[in-house]
Amino acid sequence: DVMATATLVVETPGPGFTDITRDAARFVAEAGGRDGALFLFLRHTSASLLIQENAARAVRHDLARWLDRLAPESADYAHDDEGPDDMPAHLRATLTGVNLAIPVFRGRMALGTWQGIYLAEHRRSPHRREVALHVIGA
Repeated sequence: DVMATATLVVETPGPGFTDITRDAARFVAEAGGRDGALFLFLRHTSASLLIQENAARAVRHDLARWLDRLAPESADYAHDDEGPDDMPAHLRATLTGVNLAIPVFRGRMALGTWQGIYLAEHRRSPHRREVALHVIGA
């Protein structure tokens, strides 16, 4: 049986999507399990994790624009402790989530052909984000 944990540190450049697929795949490979599951948990409330199209950049661009429309900075939020992008970032993280579970088959994540794992930064400035990784299996 295999059980392994790690923390992946991701430096984000500001708003946008950082592809962490290779980092997650390397962790799964180093853990050595053949079949099981990978769990990812982002330890923040103003960024999120998602599985999305990994070939067409326009998909991530359109997704960012859609999130901007759903949770605009221009709204009159009561919570603005860290600036006008604070509460919209929390709302965007609520919409997209902070945890993922991915099956592992034959030592590899069972992602679809066009799927990648992304850390979505919802704040304007760069941040240091932490993703807790946990793989279990046999």
